[in-house]
Amino acid sequence: MTLASDKTPYVIGIGNAVMDIIAPTDEARLAELGIAKGIMQLVERERSEFLMAAQADDRSARRADARMVAGGSVANTLAGIGGLGLRTAFIGLVADDEIGRLYARQTEAAGTRFVNTPVAGSDLPSSRTIIFVTPDGERSMNTYLGISAELGPDDVDPAVFEGAGWLFLEGYLFDKDKGKAAFLRATEYCHAAGGQAGIALSDPFCVDRHRDDFRKLVAGPMDYVIGNIHEWQSLYQVEDLEEALRLAVADCRTVICTRSGDDAILIREGERVSIPVQRVVPVDATGAGDQFAAGLIYGLACGHSLAAAGRMGCIAASEVISHVGARPEADIMARFRAEGLV
Repeated sequence: MTLASDKTPYVIGIGNAVMDIIAPTDEARLAELGIAKGIMQLVERERSEFLMAAQADDRSARRADARMVAGGSVANTLAGIGGLGLRTAFIGLVADDEIGRLYARQTEAAGTRFVNTPVAGSDLPSSRTIIFVTPDGERSMNTYLGISAELGPDDVDPAVFEGAGWLFLEGYLFDKDKGKAAFLRATEYCHAAGGQAGIALSDPFCVDRHRDDFRKLVAGPMDYVIGNIHEWQSLYQVEDLEEALRLAVADCRTVICTRSGDDAILIREGERVSIPVQRVVPVDATGAGDQFAAGLIYGLACGHSLAAAGRMGCIAASEVISHVGARPEADIMARFRAEGLV
């Protein structure tokens, strides 16, 4: 890891501050708890508390294997960027409870500034995803958004943006009007600091729910947008990817499209490149998009070519799917050097 200094690029992210609470289990226990295997579903507070208690009591879970890890899509991206040596800061909400305080400590320990003080006296607890891992490596995720979904414009401090070159927003947080207002305020502060603002579309269902507002965001203040093929098709309501990308580049300066096992497409001001993905048998696909964004933003922030930045994104994504967990375990910078990218 390269140590950051005041002269290195500065990246700020805004997203859901979600603690991953992970423990092994078995198929029978999943069925008993009524958990759909291998998917992520949103749950209410009561259900999340029930599942946390069940996870703690689960006899199939060896306590040494149970762990809590700070997560969330943009937070994972920032961890990847910070691991490559850039300065990072995360804007997100946690309550002043055990989970929230641990989330803030872990984020800071990983090298990312956790901007917002845990909220005392909140009626809502910190957000969490209760993850049950079966012996075949499948992760069954149950997410309670809690206080993190309440982030609004008053939680965005202009002082944080001094020297910021890049802002990265999480589409998942676009569900509420206060989240949309927070994004617009942060983008304003970022542009005032001379930086570039971008967003990950995050999920086609999220795009479906807020299509008009996403379209205004993409065609308005966003300098770059990352989405997969399904998200771009949903945004423009077309089946043909090329048509979706044509509409996208008419709206936004830099358009990034990931396509799972196929080449990623990057378009910026008339330049278009296709970046082949590394063929890896996935152990755990969680975090692939988050780390693709980390490698990409690192490359762009450091002034590398569009093709090199895309290659960095693909390398980071291939590393994270080779093991369980949404954050890198290997030396990604060493892999960039091996490829002649730095």
